[in-house]
Amino acid sequence: MIDPFGRKISYVRLSVTDRCDFRCVYCMAENMSFLPKPDLLTLEEIDRLATVFIEKGVDKIRITGGEPLVRRDIMDLFRSIGRHLDSGALKELTLTTNGSQLPRFSKDLYAAGVRRINVSLDTLDEKKFARITRWGRLEQVLQGIEAALLAGLKVKINTVALKSINDDELDRMIKWCGDLGMDLTLIETMPMGEIDEDRADRYLPLSTVKDDLAKRWTLEDSSHQTGGPSRYMTIAETGQKLGFITPLSHNFCESCNRVRVTCTGTLYMCLGQQDAADLRTPLRASPDNALISDTIDEAIGRKPKGHDFVIERTGQAPSVPRHMSVTGG
Repeated sequence: MIDPFGRKISYVRLSVTDRCDFRCVYCMAENMSFLPKPDLLTLEEIDRLATVFIEKGVDKIRITGGEPLVRRDIMDLFRSIGRHLDSGALKELTLTTNGSQLPRFSKDLYAAGVRRINVSLDTLDEKKFARITRWGRLEQVLQGIEAALLAGLKVKINTVALKSINDDELDRMIKWCGDLGMDLTLIETMPMGEIDEDRADRYLPLSTVKDDLAKRWTLEDSSHQTGGPSRYMTIAETGQKLGFITPLSHNFCESCNRVRVTCTGTLYMCLGQQDAADLRTPLRASPDNALISDTIDEAIGRKPKGHDFVIERTGQAPSVPRHMSVTGG
């Protein structure tokens, strides 16, 4: 699949649920209205979509949410998609998680063929963690990370940099990740969906963060690339990679190789745009995959050059009205 700007689409993020056992302040409102369960694709339908994308050249699939591991029978999906790892058609099957369910599922994930996961964690301070996640317990997540490492999974930590919340402990995060052999990616807050506060109050440009960290750490240019939004450096003192995802201060779209499918079967060609394609209707219209494949091709032909994220203290609606948990984190 090649988009209008010559970018090969080889990576799909498949959301399996919009539900989550946390309520992170930058992601969703505390009293969220979630989708009715009948609106969601079944696990069998998600597996079928994954197969179609793989047949069209996708070699990396990430399972997302919400929190993907709260979906009932989720391991059935991992095991089923994992058959494409065995055949060699799929190079990587992974997931992004808040870590809360990893004590239960780490061994099963490894057995299904998962070798690398991303864990979203913004602080190592128990009180801050409770404030950011509202419903989460830091101890549970730390136990999950330990379980994942013991199971043989490579863990990368994703941290949203939040002004006046966790900007004073990024050094601690770097050291902790280094001690455990985990890479770290810092992310700017994204203007998606109405939340209970003004995101402009928490926006922290990562260019400023990088300059500050460079005063205490030796940040070396890295050739590591994933085709995704992260720009990586190597921390000489720890040997680990430090990534920067900058949707606001630096548009990362020129090398975009991915699309997202929501848990209802909506294909978003760009995280920061509203244009989308309905895959659920052709999926359910026929047991043959030709109609789904044609719909995907037409959608990829509309993939935009880049997103239009803007964060302003204006009282206006966010750049994208849907929440990240709906799109797939």
